[in-house]
Amino acid sequence: MKPLKYTLLFAVNLLFTNATTSTPVKNAYTLSADYAITINGTSNLHNWDEKVKTVTGQGIVNFIDETSFDLESINIKMDVHSIKSDMGSIMNNNTYKALKADANPQIIFTLTTPIKSIQTKSAEKTISAKGNLTIAGVTKVVDMQVKISMPEHGKLIFEGFQTIQMTDYGIKPPVALFGTLKTGDAITINFKTNFLINN
Repeated sequence: MKPLKYTLLFAVNLLFTNATTSTPVKNAYTLSADYAITINGTSNLHNWDEKVKTVTGQGIVNFIDETSFDLESINIKMDVHSIKSDMGSIMNNNTYKALKADANPQIIFTLTTPIKSIQTKSAEKTISAKGNLTIAGVTKVVDMQVKISMPEHGKLIFEGFQTIQMTDYGIKPPVALFGTLKTGDAITINFKTNFLINN
């Protein structure tokens, strides 16, 4: 039988180790209503803008400790039929047709590579967000440079943009005004989203 003092020493050491070992805390976040997502493009006449009115999103954050966290997942869905153009209903309908909205009603971004060790204390950090972007039923891998900040424990802010070629997704650039306005192939999706922790 081991001496009592060694048994007690082992027990104290075990308690101390368990008390000081960090266990990641997993939290679910949901996209809040104060997002801003726009689609910007060009044409042979002038530049144009569209706003995405209906967007949903979820994320999972693992807090390692008080100073850092891992972004485990992000999923954002944009309702194609909620896209509204600054050129009116004709351009809206052409956009829905080009994006095959009836068969593919959502534009979806899904993070595929978790982002490790993001510091909570830094005011803002630019991260590489690798994921799948699905438009008009076609999925492509994208690598976005995203500014991320956590001004408070329950709020996560993402801001950035992604430029794509519509033809890469099998999309024919929309036209308007009886064909006199022809949009360019490149468009830029700009976003600023706030995610709030689920209570």
